[in-house]
Amino acid sequence: MAVIVIAVVTMSMTANAQEKGDMAVGANVVFSSGDSYSNIGISAKFQYNILNPIRLEGSFTYFLKKNYISMWDASVNAHYLFPLTDKITLYPLAGVGILGSKVNFSEETAMRDGVSASSSEFGANIGGGIDFKLTDKFILNGEAKYKIGSTWNRLLLSAGVAYRF
Repeated sequence: MAVIVIAVVTMSMTANAQEKGDMAVGANVVFSSGDSYSNIGISAKFQYNILNPIRLEGSFTYFLKKNYISMWDASVNAHYLFPLTDKITLYPLAGVGILGSKVNFSEETAMRDGVSASSSEFGANIGGGIDFKLTDKFILNGEAKYKIGSTWNRLLLSAGVAYRF
């Protein structure tokens, strides 16, 4: 067990592919599920390495309207980068976010013309992900994140691409 810990620490110090000051922008497709409701969204993100192993990410996700409900999510997460090889990096994440939702019954609905309601709530994020370096500039990524709020909990699974500059 000690050999594995030493190997992981050594790799994170010597094979770190992302340096302080590195930046990236990207887009993801997101599947969200929780509280007996699931939907799909699209996300834009900005990443900035504040230290060699620590990256901050700001993201905004818009979930496509389904069953009269539209949702959005704005989050800021910290990633601790563990490079496994020169192409693959794993990371746990923790952060905060705000989830907004709106129910809007359109005029097509016979019984509830013009009725709508919206709400938003702060919550915490916890999860992890993987980056796969295609080139020096392009990265594929996958992520699983659990959002915890006082009145809701949601699992978000995403896959996407990022461009490093």
